[in-house]
Amino acid sequence: MSLPIIFVIDDDQQVLRAISRDLKNHYREDYRILSTSSAKEALDSLLDLKNKGEVVALFLSDQRMPEMEGVDFLCKTTPFFPNAKRVLLTAYADTDAAIKAINEVKLDYYLTKPWDPPEEKLYPILTDLLEDWQGHYRPDFRGIKVIGYQYSPKSHDIKEFLSGYLVPYLWMDANTDEAKQAIKINNLEAKDLPAIIFADGSLLKTPAVRDIATKIGLSQSAKSDLYDVVIIGAGPAGLAASVYGSSEGLKTLLIERKTPGGQAGTSSRIENYLGFPAGLSGADLTRRAITQSARFGTDFLSPQAVKEIRLQDNYKKLILDDGTEVIAKSIVITTGVDYRQLLTPGIDKFTGAGIYYGAAMTEAASCKDKHVFVVGGGNSAGQAAMYLSKFAKEIFILIRKESLADTMSSYLIDQIGGVSNITLMPCSEITEAKGDTNLQQLAIKNLNTNEVTTVDADALYIFIGAKPYTDWLCKNIITNGKGFIETGRDLNQCTDFDKIWKSDRDPYLLETSCPGIFAAGDVRAGAMNRVASAVGEGSMAISFVHKYLNEV
Repeated sequence: MSLPIIFVIDDDQQVLRAISRDLKNHYREDYRILSTSSAKEALDSLLDLKNKGEVVALFLSDQRMPEMEGVDFLCKTTPFFPNAKRVLLTAYADTDAAIKAINEVKLDYYLTKPWDPPEEKLYPILTDLLEDWQGHYRPDFRGIKVIGYQYSPKSHDIKEFLSGYLVPYLWMDANTDEAKQAIKINNLEAKDLPAIIFADGSLLKTPAVRDIATKIGLSQSAKSDLYDVVIIGAGPAGLAASVYGSSEGLKTLLIERKTPGGQAGTSSRIENYLGFPAGLSGADLTRRAITQSARFGTDFLSPQAVKEIRLQDNYKKLILDDGTEVIAKSIVITTGVDYRQLLTPGIDKFTGAGIYYGAAMTEAASCKDKHVFVVGGGNSAGQAAMYLSKFAKEIFILIRKESLADTMSSYLIDQIGGVSNITLMPCSEITEAKGDTNLQQLAIKNLNTNEVTTVDADALYIFIGAKPYTDWLCKNIITNGKGFIETGRDLNQCTDFDKIWKSDRDPYLLETSCPGIFAAGDVRAGAMNRVASAVGEGSMAISFVHKYLNEV
């Protein structure tokens, strides 16, 4: 952390050097001393200091300056650092102005020139003021600050993006006093929100995710013209494939369109993953995997999506969303699945404004002491309910079936049964979501009696199954009726396989209907939908990549 600042302003260079020297001699170990002869220059620097998370403990300003009087300068510093101590440096003739300023601008003290000896006339006074300041000082957050409205979908998307990449940030609700101060000093308007203030003091208004990605150092263009293997999707399967590909000497590129980790990355606690008896969060697993992959030399593009694959002899050309191209010898598709949308009236209107797909751990703190509903009976829903129960007053799990036994792991069912603020609502479905600018009520139908009850709801988390992200694939890659990619022996039963497959051998176990293009994880037909199996398939896919590359 940077030291707090003592800011000195005096247009007389000789006086400025003298006071700065004395201050440095006595306070340099605990404070940074900044000095300038220009009041305007000083004011211009305050916004930058504030946005960087710096803090001014004390302003010491001369009264008679050509640009503005010291009292006026100190008054203008208040919006930036309202808690800083303010001291006026005056000539004897200016003491009346100083005394008046004590009441008008909350001046803490005035010093008359000269202040020699400082041990008697300077240090005791300033030390007393600084000790008082330290007693109330709370360090400002040094890092990314996101200013926006709680129920803004754009704000939610930014928070999810930063959380997905494990970037620490401070959320500032636009309705709080702290946020209002930041909005005022940065001259922001409602149309400029959400806004992001970065650690270097720079500011982006209503930024696109790609603008944020560039700012935090994510690469969105490939470093090489040709890769041995390109992995599309950075869920558990894709991350495992990237680790094994790079560690085994393959020139590897990993492309992710959103945030790494996939659905597993949003899980608050994975308790049945081998080797972690106390469980671990999806974010922790993702962080470990990305670090491991990067250490082996994997190139990583994000947020970047592949919109098309073109076959060119033995090479594969990937066309990215921004029109750029990447050439690969082989491809592993690990795009996973997206949460299936709930088409009930009102759901789409409040998505991102009280209604969230997936765990949405970024919004958990905002659920404190509120009524929260979770739709879904799978493990993801159960894990989310357990995590949210630490914040919310009440959690209601809505399922269409009689019980969770058929869809949720028994260890989770037992945990949920032991939490007093989680209630299961079987044989229920939502018929409508209601509210003004955000979710406020849900209409819930009892499937046994057809009775509809309207209840207050502050948040709704939806886990109603998943659909594969395969809409972008070329026709040569065969999918089943639900959109999952067919691989290996199962391809022999597909209608058009003989027309598409152009190799003399049979497809490898995880190979698609296009030689050299493999699929692993939840996107693959017949996958087990477990983190461990996805990791296994991702690593296994690389062994088949090696076999394919030896052929060509």
